[in-house]
This record gives sequence, C-alpha cells and structure tokens, in this order.
Amino acid sequence: MLYELLVKNKSSIVSKWIKLILDSYSIESSKFFNMEKNQFSNPVGNIISTNAASIFDEIIGNRDFERICMLLTDIIKMRAIQDFSPSEAVGIVFLLKKIIKEELSKEINQEKILDEITELEFVIDKTALIAFDLYMESREKVFQIRLNDAKYKLQKTAFPVNDV
Repeated sequence: MLYELLVKNKSSIVSKWIKLILDSYSIESSKFFNMEKNQFSNPVGNIISTNAASIFDEIIGNRDFERICMLLTDIIKMRAIQDFSPSEAVGIVFLLKKIIKEELSKEINQEKILDEITELEFVIDKTALIAFDLYMESREKVFQIRLNDAKYKLQKTAFPVNDV
C-alpha cells in the first residue's frame, strides 16, 4: 500500500526534495540552480535533479544500496568540495523523510502503513549513512590534494630550478 502511495505522489515528493536540496545553497546559487534547466550551464542542478529522482526510485523500489551509493557519489562529492559541513552534506537525505510524512500525513495514520513507513525510514537512514561515508571519502581526497599541493610548493621553494 505504501509503495503505491509513494509512486502516486512521486512527482510531488521528488520535486519538493530537489527544491529543498537546491535551497541549501546560497540564495544566488539556489535561484540559478532552480531556474537554469540546461545541463551544461547548470551541471550541479542537473546532477541533483537527475540523481535525486533515481535515488528515490531505488529507495522505494529495488533498494539496491550499491546503486544508491553510485547515485549519491556525485552529489556528495560536490557538497564536500563546496565546503558543506558533514551534517549539511548528508542532511539532504533526511529531508526525504520529512517530505514523505508531509505528503502522506493522512495515509500514514493508518495502522498498515506504519510498519511500512518504519521500514522505509530504515532504508532512508541507511542511505544517509552511505552519504556520510561518501562525504568523508571526498573530504579526505580534498585534504590529500591540498597536502600534496603544499608539499609541491614547499619543494619548489626549497629547491628552485635556475633557468640558464
């Protein structure tokens, strides 16, 4: 029963989720991401829109966590590079719970659906944990790149090459 409700309300749930994710950026960026639909002019908005819809499909459907991880990777990498805190980067997954509860508030109060909602929330929580792991991997790579760059600059300063 829950699956049918989620499929029926998918468009509304996913569009609200995407909007909340995009609204987590600065006002100027958020405006641009929401208005510009060209995937080449707006790769951030395009990746978030496309991948969020696919993540939702996996969460309510197959629940293939490897695929969810793959879909989350681009979003979380972007947020790690853009210096979001871990809670800000990963918190976007939890927004989905809020939206689903708002969209299905009447239906959720039925006893049959409560068990299904609990199971769905478990899947969303697991998705958030995957997002956290991805964020930490991405931040680690960013710091390693910065460290390597600093080492390179230090080495160049310590041992300058003379042009003769």
